[in-house]
Amino acid sequence: MPTTPSLAAPPVRSVVLDADGIPLSGLLALPADPVPRAVVVALHGAGMSAGYFDSRVRPGFSLMELGASLGFAVLSLDRPGYGASAAAVPRGLDLAGQTAALLTALDGYARGHELGAGYFLVAHSNGGRLALSAAAAARGGAAPLGLDLCGVGRHFAVEPGQLPGADFPGQWRRHWGALRFYPPEAFRACTGLVRPVPAEEARETPLWPEAYPAVAAGVRAPVRFTFAEQELWWRRDRAAMEELLTPLTGASTEVVVQPHAGHNVSLGWASRAYHLRVMAFLEECLLPRDAGSKRVRVPTDAEL
Repeated sequence: MPTTPSLAAPPVRSVVLDADGIPLSGLLALPADPVPRAVVVALHGAGMSAGYFDSRVRPGFSLMELGASLGFAVLSLDRPGYGASAAAVPRGLDLAGQTAALLTALDGYARGHELGAGYFLVAHSNGGRLALSAAAAARGGAAPLGLDLCGVGRHFAVEPGQLPGADFPGQWRRHWGALRFYPPEAFRACTGLVRPVPAEEARETPLWPEAYPAVAAGVRAPVRFTFAEQELWWRRDRAAMEELLTPLTGASTEVVVQPHAGHNVSLGWASRAYHLRVMAFLEECLLPRDAGSKRVRVPTDAEL
């Protein structure tokens, strides 16, 4: 059973960002330093909500608290069609609409908050589609430092009719994998996180395998894919991995498997291990910037 210190846990508060008239609700955790090292933007999957990245069932499960304790701001947003935006766009938005809304909201956030080195995107499941699309479309200061994507691939391991939809939540077990991967409280807490899948998202999700190459071709930031040990929604055989990585021609890529985890990694025992790896990847994405900003004179052979 994991144990982690809970002293001086950074506070997590509710926020609402404006996406050109569409309110995007979410959660925000800020570090002690008024200038964060960077801003982690977390995007939940289909049928979930922003609280996915702030699990409190056991100490140390929350990505938001971990990120803030390490000096980063962490912003977990309800994607368009979820949370406060559900009334404004009851059918949700297609991927292009979600992308425009997210980038507009982040532009507004930047006008009122320090960004440090910039944005870093963390996404789960269907949120990964939005993260990739936003990374491909973003320009200037909105271009992300990197993307850490969990529970999203290119080719589904199920038939299109089995995917979660507006009137079909999906096969319950595929969201979780083996129940031993989660504390019992996770299943009760999950009832407070679940939301209906917006109709536009449900309509467009089966089209992802064909849409993916064009989206991936525009991504320039480093991308790390994490697949749970028991990932049951996505294929991860050799051919599927090749077709996932090949279109990312402008990005460095990495694929890892998270042991002792099912699809909802951030709600299970492996959450802290996974989140620490997320933050380690962010540290790696910061290295070129940090190293490039420090001009160190190298001594000559005669001086040594």
